[in-house]
Amino acid sequence: MKAVGIGIVGCGVISDIYLKNAALFPQISVRAVADRLPEAAQARGEAYGVAALTVPELLAREDVEIVLNLTIPAAHAEVGHAALAAGKHVYSEKPLAATLREAAALSRTAAEAGLRLGCAPDTFLGGAHQTARALVDAGRIGRPVAGTATLMVAGHERWHPNPDFYYAPGGGPLFDMGPYYITAMVNLLGPVARVSALASRSRDRRTIATGPRAGETVAVEVDTHIAGLMEFQSGALVQIVTSFDVKAHRHAPLELYGEEGSLLIPDPNRFDGTVELFDGEWRPQPTLHAHGDGNYRGLGLADMAAAIAAGRPHRASGELALHVLEVMEALLASAKAGTSIGIRSTCARPTPLAPGGATGEISSKEPDA
Repeated sequence: MKAVGIGIVGCGVISDIYLKNAALFPQISVRAVADRLPEAAQARGEAYGVAALTVPELLAREDVEIVLNLTIPAAHAEVGHAALAAGKHVYSEKPLAATLREAAALSRTAAEAGLRLGCAPDTFLGGAHQTARALVDAGRIGRPVAGTATLMVAGHERWHPNPDFYYAPGGGPLFDMGPYYITAMVNLLGPVARVSALASRSRDRRTIATGPRAGETVAVEVDTHIAGLMEFQSGALVQIVTSFDVKAHRHAPLELYGEEGSLLIPDPNRFDGTVELFDGEWRPQPTLHAHGDGNYRGLGLADMAAAIAAGRPHRASGELALHVLEVMEALLASAKAGTSIGIRSTCARPTPLAPGGATGEISSKEPDA
């Protein structure tokens, strides 16, 4: 297929891996980059040999078919609407927007314009998570009945020189990392029907441990330990815990329990790792799917480009991202209200990838070591 032209808006830290990995995927070609800070766009443009433009200039480019929106979450909706108004498909970093209301409006605008909307995370397309999906679909654990999703760390102020966002509204462990864990479970089980949760915060201020602001404190304005339960439409019950208050634990990132067996599933923020199956004893499973040997961030974007050319649905869809965002908002609302909350949206379970990438839908080169 002819490479689909990509224009990147937002030249922060995350843009580097997308620009680097663009060379792995023949389905896409980066045409230009833009940022509200011209010097940031210029630096990325020079580093990767692409045009550095203003946002209006990028949106006016006829050779840009998809806008890759890598701005901060608060700007996702504004940039997404501008790109759709310019007739471009949009693929965004997570979350789809800062709020469910903004994300729903963005989704409606895309549908009315007949344009595609996609969103990270795309790690569920990696070799490890597609291997887990294949085991579930093959009935190796029987009917899934329960599971756990666990992200517990001591807090990002330990390593991040400017951790303020993580403790401000729109941040916190659930919104920061929840999309990876919930998306992975939706890939395995389908959409969520209802949630309930409790939440707390251990302290009101956090002390930065590294960088020029070391010793400075930042206000904690969000809950930092959220313990929830997701009831899936299939009937499976999955406990989810996201926390910035835990120094150490020994839970697997994802576990799935069926009537005939169980799975241990690797970190959903990665594409690689080993899946373990219990069918009388724990056994490591071979990774038979592609994209399990490195960091393939951008895989969902490449799949979206291939899907546009083939006229099929793309996997890291706006519908999926909207559903996951509603689940996260509902977990926080449940903790505040003290009651369970039904999920209004739904989504299609993403189509699995064939072992070894045999379908040719998302071919790629190997990433650098």
